[in-house]
Amino acid sequence: MFDMFVTGFSMIANPMAYLLILIGSILGIFFGAVPGMTSSMGIALVLPVTYSMGIVEGMAILLGIYIGSISGGLITAILFNIPGTPASIATTFDGYPMAMRGEGGKALRVGMFYSFLGGMFSLLVLFYVSPPLAKFALKFGPVEYFSIGILSLTLIASLSGDDLVKGIISAMIGVALTTIGMAPIDSVKRFTFGIGALNGGVQLLPVLIGVYAVLEILKSAENSDAGYGEIPAFKAKGLGVSLKEFKQQFVNFVRSSVVGTVIGILPGLGATISNILAYSIAKDSSNHPEKFGTGVVDGLIASETANNAVSGGAMIPMLTMGIPGDAGTAMLLAAFMLHGITPGPLLFREHGPIVYSIFAILIVANVFTLIIEMYGLKVFLKLLDIPKQFLYPIIIVLATIGAYGLNNRLFDVLCIFIFAVLGYVLDKNEFPLAPLVLGFVIGPIIELNLRRGLMSTYGSFGAFFTRPISAVVLVMTLVLLVFSSLKSRKRQKTART
Repeated sequence: MFDMFVTGFSMIANPMAYLLILIGSILGIFFGAVPGMTSSMGIALVLPVTYSMGIVEGMAILLGIYIGSISGGLITAILFNIPGTPASIATTFDGYPMAMRGEGGKALRVGMFYSFLGGMFSLLVLFYVSPPLAKFALKFGPVEYFSIGILSLTLIASLSGDDLVKGIISAMIGVALTTIGMAPIDSVKRFTFGIGALNGGVQLLPVLIGVYAVLEILKSAENSDAGYGEIPAFKAKGLGVSLKEFKQQFVNFVRSSVVGTVIGILPGLGATISNILAYSIAKDSSNHPEKFGTGVVDGLIASETANNAVSGGAMIPMLTMGIPGDAGTAMLLAAFMLHGITPGPLLFREHGPIVYSIFAILIVANVFTLIIEMYGLKVFLKLLDIPKQFLYPIIIVLATIGAYGLNNRLFDVLCIFIFAVLGYVLDKNEFPLAPLVLGFVIGPIIELNLRRGLMSTYGSFGAFFTRPISAVVLVMTLVLLVFSSLKSRKRQKTART
């Protein structure tokens, strides 16, 4: 194993490879930080440039983009309450309140540091246990994915604030929106009302941009005294956490890393779910859950550790089975095949040195991303000094370009403003927006796998309760519901007294 690592690093031991990783990491941070841009979009734009490169050089810049984009989303999430990517939704919950409290620098440093640690944790898992984990992931079928979707929906309780009913209504609105367009499996048109653009359904990116980016701008513009430039920038030193805080957060870090890595291994779930799932678990496990959402590092660490841990986890099924774990690794799979290499069970045997050069690139990209973000911190904080009359139009234009670039259709741009209005109405009536996004993300997973599972069992629901993994997940769901209910009652009794 050690010899293969030496071989991998020797294959990138040239200035050009490191320069390409550096460029890729910078581009990735940009694509992650700009609302509407994603890692898959960045990789797709740069992919044609790699045609004339060797496999190692081409993967150097592409993997740099992949790693940098996941971490880059925390910048706008913390400073402006606008998640740069769907994977940074939960980062806004505590990151932005910290910035508003004058701890923007500390929040950025903590997020960047734990993004790095989460990524490195998942890479260690990728290096040492990828084959057995990939085989375990093969045991997950539609029945198991459906159960995981149901488990994820129970997070509504922890994301609903003080009003569970409004949280459930918000989540159901999100789920209902996913039923627009062609139905899975049989492609029946639903709720299209004869509008051709609705046949393809509503995409996550316009929903996210409208509900978070444009809504945040509308809320800030509503108050003539509000402005991003007035957010105080706290000058943190070092990595943002003391040794004492690091020890206190160690369990949170390990738990969130495991959640992110496992979610990454399971194809189709992605960093969005891991981000919210880890945050919710951290909140439910905390001795002070009422502080979550007010600006505590616990929630920030959980969300940023988990979404970056997905990066290594998602590479496991891609390299060992040729199954992409998310949109980013789907583009990386295309890059492999364009260079004549087919990921799968024989990849380690036939192209061992190249595989370990990929591992080396991932390590270097994580280190470069941390360095770039830490040394660029002063630049990021300078964004707070930009007058809002200049900043607002820039954000809207970039978000619009990102939404249009998704499918090259103006309908997605229109959706941004439709969901901004919807989000504004819900927010004014004190409906939480996080359950809406969660319902929108999980809805298709539950519906698709419910129908696939029933097809595989000839219409019987028994398999959902008798297959071991599904049964365990459903039991966990029940336990979580009971646990959340008891904690909620305990908080209510405490509040009354």
